[in-house]
Amino acid sequence: MDLKSTLSLWEPRILSVLRIVAAVLFIEHGTQKILGFPTPKMVPEMLSLAWVAGVMEIVGGGLLLIGLFTRPVAFILSGQMAFAYWIAHAPQSTYPVLNGGDAAILFCFIFLYLVFAGGGAWSVDAARDRAP
Repeated sequence: MDLKSTLSLWEPRILSVLRIVAAVLFIEHGTQKILGFPTPKMVPEMLSLAWVAGVMEIVGGGLLLIGLFTRPVAFILSGQMAFAYWIAHAPQSTYPVLNGGDAAILFCFIFLYLVFAGGGAWSVDAARDRAP
């Protein structure tokens, strides 16, 4: 078996690893906003834009973590990150390295990729598709 074939066999599993790692990091942003964990931060007022973003990060991140409704959730979260970048980061500077928007851009495009690729082999979506 050649290298390309071997790597192709692992592609659905590594897609799941990407989804899981991105979800865990995304949830961390939400827990920081809403729960003050891992770093205490002022909790935003309920139903404010920051509060809604934090809830989306926790709930959407949780769904992505287990791979449930991956495509629609990833679509919504990709849009959230695009919105976050243009609202919170871009006005500060043209350059993402200066405006702190690197993570928002990466999350946006990882989630956009998941819209098209799905959740991978280790997801609830894949298990539901395999069920008789």
